[in-house]
Amino acid sequence: MPPTPFDRVILGDVVLPDAVLRDGYVAVRGEAIAAIGQGTPPPAASVDDHAGRLLLPGLVDGHMHTSSSTGWPGIEGASMSAAAGGVTTCVDMPYDVPRPVTDAGILREKVAVVEATSHVDMALYGTITKAGGIEAIAGLAEAGACSFKLSTYEYDAVRFPRIDHPTMLAAFREIAKTGLMCAIHNEDQELVQRLTEEAKAAGRTDPIMHARTRPPLAESMADLEIFEMALETGCHVHIAHSSIARGFELAEIYRRSGARTSGEACIQYLCMTEEDLVRLQGFGKCNPPFRSAAEVERMWEAFRAGRIAYVSTDHAPWPRERKRYDGDIFAPVAGLTGLQSFAPLLYTLLAERGLPVTLMALYGAERPARFHGLFPKKGALRVGCDADLCVLERGDFTFDAREIRDREDARWSPYDGRAMHARVAATYLRGACIWDGSAVLARPGSGRFVPRQHRDTYLGEG
Repeated sequence: MPPTPFDRVILGDVVLPDAVLRDGYVAVRGEAIAAIGQGTPPPAASVDDHAGRLLLPGLVDGHMHTSSSTGWPGIEGASMSAAAGGVTTCVDMPYDVPRPVTDAGILREKVAVVEATSHVDMALYGTITKAGGIEAIAGLAEAGACSFKLSTYEYDAVRFPRIDHPTMLAAFREIAKTGLMCAIHNEDQELVQRLTEEAKAAGRTDPIMHARTRPPLAESMADLEIFEMALETGCHVHIAHSSIARGFELAEIYRRSGARTSGEACIQYLCMTEEDLVRLQGFGKCNPPFRSAAEVERMWEAFRAGRIAYVSTDHAPWPRERKRYDGDIFAPVAGLTGLQSFAPLLYTLLAERGLPVTLMALYGAERPARFHGLFPKKGALRVGCDADLCVLERGDFTFDAREIRDREDARWSPYDGRAMHARVAATYLRGACIWDGSAVLARPGSGRFVPRQHRDTYLGEG
């Protein structure tokens, strides 16, 4: 009797970047996609029937922080949350405690922790020290870092430093040689510091002052600085999170001048407003802050116009106690949880605006994989790609932060209680089901480090 041609066939409506294959299937052999089609499925050793549900590529979260608060032990819990949220590849930031990822040796240590503890696959950013770190750039690229991250604003002189203009210019020149993208935390430090000092002096420490002391101008000023340096050096410079549509307009202007410039939108900037900051207090504090309802509409205009590189979460699972507001909005740490809510929220936002689910496959999976050099291994449903899938069940649901699969003090969310139009019914990582809709089936170490697959810069063309 001839051998069964496929190990597993997964049935459902297959969502591609340009079409939905109703009553389709994805066939898996080993860890890779071996066939995609519609109609009668081929024979396989096992069949998973998700008829009526959406089969999307596993999401690629191009911006998240597993280890900013708890260090590398945070990888295990955050990756469980990712599995439950349909995110099969996390691109993790380098600003870890107690040591950021500033050289190849530290990167290799982190890779070992990822491969021992992660439930999903993970690519890793690298960064540089505040001074004297330029010489480590080439080694980080050789060791498999997917991208670099620098900041124009300082949160911590060691973990999250501000890189001054001469050092940043030198870093861009060196990063340009690697072909990798360099993302920037884009806020003007002098402006934010002065406005914060003035607010405190006036006794204004209520929640809205977090937004008032970090105005849109603080972003656009930083954008201009980094994009001018991009034009000078040839480095691909990327806004790590633009909360304003102006950032994407500036990136487009500089691209027309010959620069390699781009920017992403974290999902909160597509739905949350200053009113949500007042309501959520410390649990709505992130940098950059939420903007006006009118700015949210401008962000969607930029999205529809194709100016946004991709959508991410900036997931940062701080302990609940460090987010509490006690009369001083400047005291809680900045950052939101977002991994487990990513897929249902992105689907919901598109549905609420009458936009096709195909955009979810493009902006939540394929494009982040392309920008970070992980495509075609990750980010798509196509033959030869890793068999990573996010299965969505459509309906009326409510997001419940108590169901977040992470340590207990990280089970909070700015989206707690929000109506959702979908839930993650299953997640597959390299052909194996790692979330069945109610439990994480993966074990620590199921995930792997994904090095950058090539050195080609991607700016959204083609």
